[in-house]
Amino acid sequence: MMTTDGLIDGSWELTITVTDLPEARTLRVKGDLHIGGVMLKLVEALEYIADWSDHCLYWPDKRLWLTRTKSTLDQYGVQADARLWFTPMHKALHVTLPDLQTIEMQINFSINVFGVVVKICKELGIRHPEELSLARKIDREELKKNRGVSATRRTQVPGLSSPNGHNPNTSYDSATLGSPFRKSGMASTPQGTLTRDSGVPKSPFGTLRQSPNYSFNANGTTSPGSAHSISFDGTVEPTLTNSPRIAAQEAFTKLYRPRNLAEKARINAGWLDSSRSLLEQGICENDVVLLRFKFFSFYDLTPKYDAVRINQLYEQAKWSLISEEIDCTEEEMMIFAALQLQIQQQSLLPQPDVDQSHQADDEVDAALNDLQVTLEGSTLSGTNDITHTPELRDYMRFFKPKKITFKSFKRYYFVFKETVLSMYKTPEDVDQEPLLKFSLRGCEVMSDINLSSQKFNIKLFVRPQDGNDMTEMWIRQDTEEQYARWMAAFRLASKGRTMADSSYESEVRSLLSFLNMQHPVSSAASANADLQFDPENHVAPRFLNKMKTPRQVAKRILEAQGNVQGMNLMEAKLTFIKAWQSLPDYGLTYFIIRMKGSKKEELLAIAFNRMVRMDLTKGDSLKTWRFQNMKEWNVNWDIKQVLVEFEDEKIAFHCLTADCKVIHEFIGGYIFLSMRSGDKNQALNEEQFQKLTGGWL
Repeated sequence: MMTTDGLIDGSWELTITVTDLPEARTLRVKGDLHIGGVMLKLVEALEYIADWSDHCLYWPDKRLWLTRTKSTLDQYGVQADARLWFTPMHKALHVTLPDLQTIEMQINFSINVFGVVVKICKELGIRHPEELSLARKIDREELKKNRGVSATRRTQVPGLSSPNGHNPNTSYDSATLGSPFRKSGMASTPQGTLTRDSGVPKSPFGTLRQSPNYSFNANGTTSPGSAHSISFDGTVEPTLTNSPRIAAQEAFTKLYRPRNLAEKARINAGWLDSSRSLLEQGICENDVVLLRFKFFSFYDLTPKYDAVRINQLYEQAKWSLISEEIDCTEEEMMIFAALQLQIQQQSLLPQPDVDQSHQADDEVDAALNDLQVTLEGSTLSGTNDITHTPELRDYMRFFKPKKITFKSFKRYYFVFKETVLSMYKTPEDVDQEPLLKFSLRGCEVMSDINLSSQKFNIKLFVRPQDGNDMTEMWIRQDTEEQYARWMAAFRLASKGRTMADSSYESEVRSLLSFLNMQHPVSSAASANADLQFDPENHVAPRFLNKMKTPRQVAKRILEAQGNVQGMNLMEAKLTFIKAWQSLPDYGLTYFIIRMKGSKKEELLAIAFNRMVRMDLTKGDSLKTWRFQNMKEWNVNWDIKQVLVEFEDEKIAFHCLTADCKVIHEFIGGYIFLSMRSGDKNQALNEEQFQKLTGGWL
């Protein structure tokens, strides 16, 4: 623009749409004007007297919030052709919880998804929000083919720092990163147990309160008691701790029902980027998002403080089984159904006081118990000699699958010591060279049991010394006791731990307990014959189709309930969660990938401690990489390729079903969770989470 003196002042016109009106306004600005000044100039130009303190500038073409009010238009790259919005930061969002309840909440759309989840969990009373995230609902048609998603990683605005004022490093170095939690100076009351306020609209529980004391600040700051502050008054919404019943047919309209491994992988395209805001990812006002437990590594599940968290976790586990996202055997499905029935019955009865029934959960007592177990270790050897290495020796049957062969198990003598399994023909041959000898460190361990036919199989996928694809082997046990002891030892060995570990005996007891629960109690079915319930709401459809009538299914469920009738509500939920965690498919998040240099589509499963390369058709494990052996992971954003370096090899692959940022975030997220300390008063360190998962330039 030319001034009266004939000089060009460098100003230009900027068009801003005020979404509340809605109308567009044109302002004359300069590139060195800061964002706060632009908003102040706009508010002064409006004829309307209103409270604009919750408003901010948004650039829809770039999907970018201009939240740094001291930064200039030039620094953000805003020029005359830009079209900005002046819009409220807090908007209504419909959140579907793990128990399938959908609630409306007022959410800050200008902060990243991680911050949104923290605030949602605080309002709902869920501790450890780092274990959850938000996802968009995937259309059923999208499950039928790969989306071919390209990377949508947001680059840094020139001259500005990343959201937390740091330049994250996507490689993992425990020596430099330290703990992802800072010790809090606050009182020891766990998060999520603060007081709830009772009574304001916009939140279904009356928890979100809008303060009338707004004041506009050109720097974009708000006072502690200003817009949309959240407070608690100690009460918990009953429908969050004991969810309303919902029929399976109605639930199926809200659930995915994947028919194969490929569809299970395509579901994970829906996870939102934790480092970006909702609006930047196409989530608009009044849209529906899914709140789910994303990372299957649960810290400090305590009934005293986690009634909501435990219930929502139980509900997510329940629906994952009924919708067949996770597979289980028929006997396992019956015990899961029996536990559901027990939980329904107990939810109608008075429950014991949590403080009295869980006195052992006191922090001091728990710390002393942990110390005692650590010092005493295992008593497998039956001796106090701490130099003795526990071992297992027994006859079992062995089978190595081939492409064309019948299942022919042969009897051999096995010796397991430390993490090495050796196979001999007889006990007398132990001093000679074994027929087979291999380390189980880093192997995959799966169970294949059928109690009705007394079949106990352990599948081992062992990586050979030449580094090729994993070799599959089956070992069959004769009794439940034998299966539990060998299975517990193999699971520990796969993590690089021996039977001397203090957790061995508890793992054996846990396996035996779950097996015992699957034994039917015929007398229980007779005693509860008059109990009316719909078995369709308790078991997966394939088991209903397999059995002749719903009455037969109901009878099986009642027989299984005989083993859990003595459990109260919280015990039944925790038992359900623990049994769910023992399933072979538990905690696996799938993606369809193509390895560098290959044209074949394969499956990649990411768990809390490992990555598994799998066959897409059969689901067989081909190779396992442990996170403890990982040195670095990053993404080549130009070609959308994930690169992971381990101690002995480097791998690179393209993801065909989701943004490569999703895989990057899963790896970094599990590393973040693994670094949590034993301090229960630790404060959540979002900056560390973004360092490990963010992926900024």
